Amino acid sequence: MLEQHFTRYLEGLKRERQIPLMLELWDGTRVSLADAPRVHLKVKSLSSAKLLMKPNLANLAEAYVEGAIDVDGPIQEVVAVADQLADFGGEGEKRNGLPQWFGRHTRSSDRKAVQYHYDVSNDFYSQWLDPRMVYSCAYFRTGTEDLATAQLAKLDLICRKLKLLPEERLLDIGCGWGALVIHAASKYGVRAVGVTLSEQQFELARSRVREAGLQDRVDIRLQDYRDVKDGPFDKISSIGMVEHVGLKNLSKYFRIIHDLLRDGGVALNHGITATHPDSQSVGRGAGDFIDRYVFPDGELPHVALAIRELSAAGLELVDAESLRRHYALTCEHWSRRFEQALPRLREVASDRQVRIWRIYLAGCAMGFAKRWMNIYQLLAVKSGAETAGLPLTRDYMYDRCRPSRRATGQARCRARCSRPWR
Repeated sequence: MLEQHFTRYLEGLKRERQIPLMLELWDGTRVSLADAPRVHLKVKSLSSAKLLMKPNLANLAEAYVEGAIDVDGPIQEVVAVADQLADFGGEGEKRNGLPQWFGRHTRSSDRKAVQYHYDVSNDFYSQWLDPRMVYSCAYFRTGTEDLATAQLAKLDLICRKLKLLPEERLLDIGCGWGALVIHAASKYGVRAVGVTLSEQQFELARSRVREAGLQDRVDIRLQDYRDVKDGPFDKISSIGMVEHVGLKNLSKYFRIIHDLLRDGGVALNHGITATHPDSQSVGRGAGDFIDRYVFPDGELPHVALAIRELSAAGLELVDAESLRRHYALTCEHWSRRFEQALPRLREVASDRQVRIWRIYLAGCAMGFAKRWMNIYQLLAVKSGAETAGLPLTRDYMYDRCRPSRRATGQARCRARCSRPWR
């Protein structure tokens, strides 16, 4: 009886909208929701079928991760079909099952959250990130670049926005596998400190610093940003870290950055933000899935809140740039590379972990494209100083000249122009 009711429900969906999906039920019955379905979804039991009666992205993704349903088809098509099904459901109720330490944002809970997400294994991340293992939004000048080129462009954009100069001290909060501090030290001649809470990132970053011969210029620490005591720094970067801070800690976070900066110092905060000022969640139930499976303890501030807290801490905002479209492209690259590496990924991670990341990366590509979340680079100077040494215009940020010549002191760029270095 219930099977018949569910089948009639599916037929009603088909009459209302064509969804390119073929459903195979637990008894072998097949129901197509379009004339030419591109995705095949196998429902393993009647209890699993109930998720489709009021679908949202959270419960559909959970069903896939936990093995209640199987899907076959291009992963971007799978996510797009799930989004169409979610039109018939809604946001859904907030699910239980979060870790007991969720939401505390103590040093201990933040370390657990970071290790849960980043310590899957270095081999796992190396399969789908670029060779530098930059795990944050890339920067595309045309949209046709490969991932490695776009990530290098992002690293250099950050260095140019900060206007790094030889022998300056740079602090990178949440340094990941060390790509930014290595680039800044080798190409701009700074002395850099990078801090992370991930043991696996810490070990690989230190190894990469040694391989680059930069031990005298780059110090990688397994350290909480709240415990950095050896300021002041000339410049501070925080790339993809603010999402882990917690809304209640934003004020303290920016105050620490302020206190660690020298007078006239410059800081750049690069982080994902919520779309709506009154909510830090990602829409259509996707935020619930991310909370439970991907980023426990992650919270997204709206850019207005970030700017308010930044300003209240004594930092002056001098530039804000949205990179939302860049992150949609970045996630597309990551998702595509992840799919290509599936055989190896299934060797280095569990099937459940692979399922989580397949859905997460493809879903993020769609989420940024559909404006469910945004990402901003906020450039700020320490208020009260007469000058931060920044030019009057933004032109310096987009100078395409190679930074290596800047670090070595050559007078003019021989590659593209005859302008003197500034």
